[in-house]
Amino acid sequence: MSKEMRIDFVSDVSCPWCIIGLKALEQALENVGDSVDASIHFQPFELNPAMVPEGEDIGEHIFNKYGAGPEQRAQSTEMIRARGEALGFEFGSRERIYNTFDAHRLLHWAELEGKQHALKMALFSAYFTAGENVGAHDVLVRLAGQVGLDQATAKNILVGDTYGVEVREREQFFQRHGINSVPAIIINQKHLISGGQPPEVFEQAIRNIAAEA
Repeated sequence: MSKEMRIDFVSDVSCPWCIIGLKALEQALENVGDSVDASIHFQPFELNPAMVPEGEDIGEHIFNKYGAGPEQRAQSTEMIRARGEALGFEFGSRERIYNTFDAHRLLHWAELEGKQHALKMALFSAYFTAGENVGAHDVLVRLAGQVGLDQATAKNILVGDTYGVEVREREQFFQRHGINSVPAIIINQKHLISGGQPPEVFEQAIRNIAAEA
């Protein structure tokens, strides 16, 4: 009999290690097979909550925030690209980093509609592969339509503040519980795995937790 497992995946759509962690987690779940019946719930986290709507040059942003120069950035970019390629995800070039709050509002709605995973992947691909502005409403509405969500409803959500309170509450909940970096993967609301770990790390943890259940 399959063991039911809830996985809260706390992440931001502008975090490269989050898509790496997600792809590794999904590979681990595939390896585990039918022994676990897992449901993944994407929870909001903003790496840059004060980011201006037009975004910021990514090189300047990384230097100002982390002190990393062009050489360090190039090394990190290549490591991330290689990790992504090994997991079947393509990292393209991106010039700017954007505000992601509206993306999180749409993801909250998408969960209610049963399309959260599809929209999350569409957002990751739009930003990391195609270099698109995932804070722009026209991009968000288009992506919503691509995954089968109603575009008119998506547009109405974005022009107002629908789900803004709910997203803030979720962000604050996880911050109060010690989540200050992402990805943070919480299994059955008590087991925390931090970072974009390799598939085998996730797999071992999932097997151990399932055995204890």
